[in-house]
Amino acid sequence: MIVLSEDSQRTSGKDAQSMNITAGKAVAESVRTTLGPKGMDKMLVDSGGSVVVTNDGVTILKEMDIDHPAANMIVEVSETQETEVGDGTTSAVVVAGELLDQAEELIDQDIHATTVAQGYRQAAEKAKEILEGEAIDVSADDRETLIQIAETAMTGKGAEGSKDLLAELVVDAVLAVQDDDGIDLDNVSVEKVVGGSIDQSELVEGVIVGKERVDENMPYMAEDANIAVFDGAFEIAETEIDAEVNVTDPSQLQEFIDEEEKQLKELVDKLVAADVDVVFVGEGIDDMAKHYLAEEGIIAARRVKSSELTAVARATGARVVSNLDDLSSEDLGHAGSVAQKDIGGDQRLFVEDVEDAKSVSLIVRGGTEHVVDEIERALEDSLGVTRSTLLEGQVLPGGGAPETELALQLRDFADSVGGREQLAVEAFAEALEVIPRTLAENAGLDTIDSLVELRSQHDSGEFGAGLDAYTGDVIDMEAEGVVEPLQVKTQAIESATEAAVMILRIDDVIAAGDLAGGQVGDDDDDGDMPAGGMGGGMGGMGGMGGMGGAM
Repeated sequence: MIVLSEDSQRTSGKDAQSMNITAGKAVAESVRTTLGPKGMDKMLVDSGGSVVVTNDGVTILKEMDIDHPAANMIVEVSETQETEVGDGTTSAVVVAGELLDQAEELIDQDIHATTVAQGYRQAAEKAKEILEGEAIDVSADDRETLIQIAETAMTGKGAEGSKDLLAELVVDAVLAVQDDDGIDLDNVSVEKVVGGSIDQSELVEGVIVGKERVDENMPYMAEDANIAVFDGAFEIAETEIDAEVNVTDPSQLQEFIDEEEKQLKELVDKLVAADVDVVFVGEGIDDMAKHYLAEEGIIAARRVKSSELTAVARATGARVVSNLDDLSSEDLGHAGSVAQKDIGGDQRLFVEDVEDAKSVSLIVRGGTEHVVDEIERALEDSLGVTRSTLLEGQVLPGGGAPETELALQLRDFADSVGGREQLAVEAFAEALEVIPRTLAENAGLDTIDSLVELRSQHDSGEFGAGLDAYTGDVIDMEAEGVVEPLQVKTQAIESATEAAVMILRIDDVIAAGDLAGGQVGDDDDDGDMPAGGMGGGMGGMGGMGGMGGAM
């Protein structure tokens, strides 16, 4: 009996497992050389000639043209890591790839995939427990440790040469936007400026609005300014019904125009009565209104993005109003200075000198566009880990120290695990050592010597012993100031384990229908996966190979 159509492809059993494991390992291998302070960068070129040069794992994987469904599961590990913590994306992917590699050896020894999966889950739970027990507590007042964490996140990226300055800016920015509700990094905007050096980057405790004054006759600057934030249009309101006005005499037309001008003047008078110095408008501003605003010495900006309106309101304490008739002095925000300045050849409005600013802007400078883009990615990672540290309050030493300790303790733990799961726990321990091994490889060191020395120090109780990629020595990472949030490690282990287990449990891949059809995971109207979805993925490791040439 023929169940599948002629153009369907089906891969079952060990062939399916082997194919998926190979795809997952290929993704991990593609970013492995970027890990650590001496990691290399990748150049990604698309069909249009656009170039991205980066060391950031999640950026590399997003830019790569990956079609294989199992490979995409590994890409999702990096995206989850980026969303949850902001850093550790490469580590998470490399660990996931190594877990698959170790599992493949066990499966070849006739150990069932579900047994391996069970052992991996047990090992992951134990690993989290060990890390939480060894974590170092950090308080929000410990500025030195926060700066060390911010610097560690930038190490190995384009910003490393100026990491002292940038780490200070990052910590100041995160502390500025912290409030009772937590830390929302949307309140830290990063403004990129091509030109100058990285050392000229600065933090503006306020907001940079990407607009200029709407009229040249308006003042360039307002000091001790009262600020109104209006998300509507500064124009005559139109009727909600279609209306027609018949004019039979020129004087009637003039009366009509005079009435419009009068209404606009009344709107401006309301701002004057409320003692407004600056108004940010979300939509358009009528030409006549611009004239009246300039006459009154009020600075106005139009078509300001919604996110910038919110940022101005948050920074200055203003309330966003939708109707100027309702505007009162209580709705106004306050800033010591609102001024139009030149930044990278563009005119922008700087809202500065704000008391207890809860929205800030980082101005990032660099010699070329590629440099500025990479610094921005480094800053985003650094902001994420600083936020995570302040929220969680716990850190771990870096340099491969946690992974080496986990491998040591998990091997001991394996002895207490019964059955074949014991072999999976040992394989998990072996997989975690891929991090210190890769750090050594990327630094041009002897991996065996480095691992032996690391194991020896951890055997003698040195939890903080990690690999110095610059000298090749094994040193106390905590004393050296190389630390990262606990959440970076726990999230990486969780995500990598879940992805590896999901891939290992697949023993049948069916690619049906039009092989050039839909994307994996797209849903059609009835909620089923489109027939072509898996097919597009099956041919997909070709996409991986093609991208390798670009790298």
